[in-house]
Amino acid sequence: MNKKALAILMRARMRPNHLTNFALSPISNELNQILSNSHGNRSGENGEHHAMEHGKEKLNHQRFIIYESMHSVISMNKTEVGDSVLNEFLEGYCSLSFENRRKLLLTLAKEYDLNRAQVRELIKQYLGLQPPGSEAQSGGVADEGFLSTFYRIERNLRHSLKPVYETLFERLNTHPEGLKFLTSIRADILSILTEGNIASLRALDSYLKEKLTTWLSPAALELHQITWDDPASLLEKIVFYEAVHPISNLIDLKRRLGVGRRCFGYFHSAIPREPLIFIEVALLKNIAETIQEVLWDNPPIAESEATCALFYSISSTQPGLAGINLGKFLIKRVITLVKIDMPHISVFATLSPIPGFMQWLLSKLASQSKLAKAEDISRSPADRSGLTFYENILEPEEERALIDSSGDLASGKSGMEIMLNLLTPPTHEWTNSDKLLSALKPPLMRLCARYLLQEKKRGKALDSVANFHLQNGAMVQRINWMADQSEKGLNQSAGIMVNYVYRPENIEEYAQSYFSKGHIHSSYDVKRYIQVL
Repeated sequence: MNKKALAILMRARMRPNHLTNFALSPISNELNQILSNSHGNRSGENGEHHAMEHGKEKLNHQRFIIYESMHSVISMNKTEVGDSVLNEFLEGYCSLSFENRRKLLLTLAKEYDLNRAQVRELIKQYLGLQPPGSEAQSGGVADEGFLSTFYRIERNLRHSLKPVYETLFERLNTHPEGLKFLTSIRADILSILTEGNIASLRALDSYLKEKLTTWLSPAALELHQITWDDPASLLEKIVFYEAVHPISNLIDLKRRLGVGRRCFGYFHSAIPREPLIFIEVALLKNIAETIQEVLWDNPPIAESEATCALFYSISSTQPGLAGINLGKFLIKRVITLVKIDMPHISVFATLSPIPGFMQWLLSKLASQSKLAKAEDISRSPADRSGLTFYENILEPEEERALIDSSGDLASGKSGMEIMLNLLTPPTHEWTNSDKLLSALKPPLMRLCARYLLQEKKRGKALDSVANFHLQNGAMVQRINWMADQSEKGLNQSAGIMVNYVYRPENIEEYAQSYFSKGHIHSSYDVKRYIQVL
């Protein structure tokens, strides 16, 4: 094994900390140990009590220094804020435990927000003036003086509507490690918000997200093709951050970067040697129906014979960039690049997972089965259709096939109960029975089409991956049975995957109609499953 292969293998086994780019201050371990001890037993001997009190005082002093460094970054004159001041805050923040970061971020969100009293006063002044050009203005020198006052109040109002923490974000962004650090701060904010919706912190997150979106505009990003010749430190990040189809070994990695394959990443100069997002592409004769033919296509076809560029994995490396759609720009740039380099490629498609399908389906089956029992358990399945809010999501022939095929694997008084009992166990025993596979395929394919095309949230596709591709201008082309038979694929979508197709000439049109009307473009083959013709 060569040195590069060994380095990738060893380093990929160790999860990189998202703050490893910053040297921890010498007080880091001591600081967190003191914090941990401060929550411990308070009823010990006097010596232990005094040691604990001393530790608390030291901790409070160190926290005070970190808070002071944050305040200094915000309040100092722009010319006075150098790397040393920023370094002090960066290192101090990294030395804190997550709980203390939480406290600091809540303080930042609440104490460094807008000066709302000032905003209200300026609004009162603004509303008390007649707009420029109104009949009340007489012109001449007096008019110029009025305009000067009017524009000054407008300028002050715009300034007062910016939260104070904007200064912190902008000054951190000037630091060589600042952009990476800000994505780490946002990752912490998002983690805190999963525990509860704190309005002030939600506002801070929204503001920081807007700033990051601006700083990471397509013009600031560089598209780079990642190959086996790249440094091991970069390749091990590809191994670690691959989120869709895990890279099993070095042979797998080399295959994904070799003949008939491409890997492209978006890089930013402030975060070198680490892609913000990367996409894996397979060059094929036709749109693949299963992930097995993509991952284990060995040997691959000659690239000159390929007519399809298939995007089979898109992975983000920065949790703090969640909600910032870098993938949209990445896909469009890759399509453009491939069309230039390989004019014989005419089809651009994906083979995508459907991560929310089984969760939606099992919830639907459970709720409808429970509802039928609660309302009138004595009725036959055929008679339950008249029950309030009841929906038998199976067709009569599908229900009969399930009842006839279930055997000893699942029991139930209705086809939905049987289906629920078949699909719930994590062992997926139904996949070992040809009879059950045959009985389950029609309802699962039909319900998957319904899930992709009709189940929505706020007018957009309920499935997160579907929403991503549809808002980027793709159409739903084909649903593939048993396309991913891995445990993850079966858990997410009963092994079903979907092909989205990007037609360059229709991308903008499809994206606009989806964004404005929630319209989902799909092929006839997908529509026929749910009879939307």
